[in-house]
Amino acid sequence: MAKKIKLAAVLFTAGTAVLSVLYMGTGLKLFLSLAITFGTFAYHFLMRLLVGGVYALLMKNKADIEKRRYRVGAREMALYEKLQVKKWKRGMPTYDPSLFDPRLHTWGEIAQAMCQAELVHETIAVLSFLPIAAGAWFGDYPVFIITSVLAAACDTMFVIMQRYNRQRIMKLLRRESAPK
Repeated sequence: MAKKIKLAAVLFTAGTAVLSVLYMGTGLKLFLSLAITFGTFAYHFLMRLLVGGVYALLMKNKADIEKRRYRVGAREMALYEKLQVKKWKRGMPTYDPSLFDPRLHTWGEIAQAMCQAELVHETIAVLSFLPIAAGAWFGDYPVFIITSVLAAACDTMFVIMQRYNRQRIMKLLRRESAPK
């Protein structure tokens, strides 16, 4: 998945440049709309890589899994059950599956990686709305709004998935550490 995201970032950035040159050369509004669309997608992919890189550098998949912000309450789990997270989570891609592989990491390390992934996706969801401000310069607000809302919704699904899975891993950790 990492290679695909990096490739998409490069292709959308190159596409933005080409379409911008075509617009400047022809003045056709179609090229402007396509350049804006490609630029918005480039932003979303580049921003994801940057945010993930910053968190990886700062946190190194180390988090205090006992912090209140990472706890999932009964009501939240009930919501996740209603959303049927268990059914759709398997179809979600993972940037680096090795971070969540129990053959390579302890359950505690995996829970910490989940906390970091949650923070990454929360940050990305918020930053997904930044391109809407570009509508002031370019117009075409619908392109910015639609891509921003869809991107934020997608990352919110990843936050939900991390919280749902981590709660289950926390139960497993508690069971393992209980006196026998």
